[in-house]
Amino acid sequence: MTATELSAYQVRAGVTYLRDVAAAEHMTPLTWSRRDGYRFSAEPGDWIAYERACVRTELTRIARLISATVEPHAARLPDDDWVQLVLGQLTGVKSALGLLVRAG
Repeated sequence: MTATELSAYQVRAGVTYLRDVAAAEHMTPLTWSRRDGYRFSAEPGDWIAYERACVRTELTRIARLISATVEPHAARLPDDDWVQLVLGQLTGVKSALGLLVRAG
């Protein structure tokens, strides 16, 4: 933001554009790392490392959603159809993401 004098919204919109449009058009994924920040990389190893990091992040988010929100809801209202559906689906997603994390 400082270097470009753009707002936070404009920077986020630009990165989103790069991720969604430019990367697909040029068939080169936009990745991010602490060391290099955002960049287009030609190295498949960089893509895989970024994908693994994203999967780990999503696994953590889903696990926390289940443990902090959905399970207490299910414990309080065990006959609620909605919570049973959400719990079943998110448990499946959590399992699938866990397999991907372990595969790495």
